[in-house]
Amino acid sequence: MIRRIGFFVMLAVVAGGQLMGAQAAGPSSTEKKSAAIKKNATMLTLPPSPVAVLPDAFDGWASTEPPKTVNDAAALDAANAAALKEYGLQFGVVANYKREGETLSLRALRFEDESGAYGAYSFYRQNGWSKASIGTGGAADKNHVIFWRGDTVVDATFSQIEPMSAGELREIAEKLPVPSGNRDIAPPVLGYLPQANLQGQTTHYALGPAGYAGGGGVLPAGLVRFDLGAETATANYSLASGIATLTVIDYPTPQIAQAQESAIRAYIKAGSAAQPAWPKPLTDSDAASLEVRRSGVLVALVSGDAIPDESHRLIELVHFEANVTSMGQPQGSEVQKTARLLMGIVGLVIIGSLAAILLGFFLGGGRALYRVSRGLPASSVYDEEFIHLDLREETVKEVVVVVEKR
Repeated sequence: MIRRIGFFVMLAVVAGGQLMGAQAAGPSSTEKKSAAIKKNATMLTLPPSPVAVLPDAFDGWASTEPPKTVNDAAALDAANAAALKEYGLQFGVVANYKREGETLSLRALRFEDESGAYGAYSFYRQNGWSKASIGTGGAADKNHVIFWRGDTVVDATFSQIEPMSAGELREIAEKLPVPSGNRDIAPPVLGYLPQANLQGQTTHYALGPAGYAGGGGVLPAGLVRFDLGAETATANYSLASGIATLTVIDYPTPQIAQAQESAIRAYIKAGSAAQPAWPKPLTDSDAASLEVRRSGVLVALVSGDAIPDESHRLIELVHFEANVTSMGQPQGSEVQKTARLLMGIVGLVIIGSLAAILLGFFLGGGRALYRVSRGLPASSVYDEEFIHLDLREETVKEVVVVVEKR
């Protein structure tokens, strides 16, 4: 029995030694390869699937083939690829549908944010198109319909337009995703356009020269200086004396706006001698009605056929109002903090000393008044106080008698 127990103990010791040796030797080759793969791996964050932008079928329409994703702006629209890039195009989805002999072509364009989507919508939507209540905003020209919602623009072409066509597109619009956070913000420059007498479906928003020129820009794109971060909003107004076009340019800083106001004013004043030559929207305008004005970071230009008085009233409505936000100020350096601490300690010591002096004066003065009222000196220094024994004869006798009895 002792031999068997010793044998099992020996086996346990040997097995434990082999296990410890394997652990000391480090991980196996397979584990090393796995660790190397994890170390060299790069985490990729993939965008959401763009195929979900357009469905395979809806309201009786069935796609002839699965929706096709296109990442190249030139493949989506070769003529306007530059403008799409300026608005921040991410990708597009193209799909063709059939229903009872009719056809429908859809092109959905996804942009970086809502501002880019609205800019592309205003770029494609021409002045004079009828309004369509689809998505956030829509317009139609016969069998051609375009609308936008969130960061997506949808361009639809029907073989034959029908009364229910708008309702069918609303079903597409309701399923489009809506961005959140900073991506769900409309262009702020649109808020500076006066609303009175504004012609519907004439507003255009641009972030670059291609979008500005394609959206009916009045000035040469180089004069606007999009390279400095400018954004523009252009709209037509129906005034009593004619149609006026208002251009509002939003610059990053008042200094840039002031410099560009001077450049635009000089360009308008040069007239036929201006370089480059005036674009057609300027040459078709009444020269007496042309006016340039700056308000903060905004530079406004009014053109068109309205009389000077009405043009002046229109441009005076453009007003920039800065929203000032209170921000916390820094608390200073460590030296300033230490100095404030020491000054606080000194102030506390001074206050404590004054309190002690006032308390001593109150207590000592009250005691002195009390002694004076009793006919004694104000200070007890002059008092003669001593301890004495009251040894009278009667008291001594009583003490003797008590001792004798004991």
